[in-house]
Amino acid sequence: MFTEQEVIVNSLCLLWFFICWVGYTLFARHKATRQSCLASELHKYREYWMQRVMMRDVRVGDAALIANLERNVSFLASTTILILAGLLTVFTVTEQISALVSQIPFASHSSALSVQLKVALLLVIFVYAFFTFTWSMRQYGFCSIVLGGAPLVDEVGVTSAERERYAFYAARVIDLAGLSYNHGLRAYYFALSVLAWFVSPYLFLLSSSFVVAVLYRREFKSRSLLALRQKDSRHEHPANI
Repeated sequence: MFTEQEVIVNSLCLLWFFICWVGYTLFARHKATRQSCLASELHKYREYWMQRVMMRDVRVGDAALIANLERNVSFLASTTILILAGLLTVFTVTEQISALVSQIPFASHSSALSVQLKVALLLVIFVYAFFTFTWSMRQYGFCSIVLGGAPLVDEVGVTSAERERYAFYAARVIDLAGLSYNHGLRAYYFALSVLAWFVSPYLFLLSSSFVVAVLYRREFKSRSLLALRQKDSRHEHPANI
């Protein structure tokens, strides 16, 4: 059984973990409406992509691109299933894991019950990741259908406004699929921070905060974002493109 101090410390760690995860998700969603980020810039490129699809007769390359995006998600969904199988197996050796962790320098004592709870948290995270990735896969399937139903270049009776509107909503479908994929990747990031909990609850606090810092840096301050934003000045600085 847990001591009172262990219950308090682990409860605070778990609370901080969910504050970091849920809080950052809400923060990033709100900040993206006011500041350029990877998600907002990629949405613009998806709109450009679908606008150009409306001007192409042959769309085999576009279908291949969507299939490639779907394969990436499918790989992680399959990987998640293997991870879940491994975590279920870990439940049978929690005492051995507890003994192994106790041999790590500066590691806090972890009982078999404590290890089981931490593994259970990882299970919850990867179950969420699996559902998120599979939903992203389904949405990319929707994208293929939307692409197949796009009006042809020389199709009679389709106005420019209708093509523009179709391109916008097609890009929106791809955007939602990418958003689900992003949420699944985010679950992987935070699952890695849980591994630090096996060593020390205080290290877990630091690792959760570190994941938030990494995500913020990559989504709002990365060089990739700067490169994506260069589209607005490509005519002014052609040598940098």
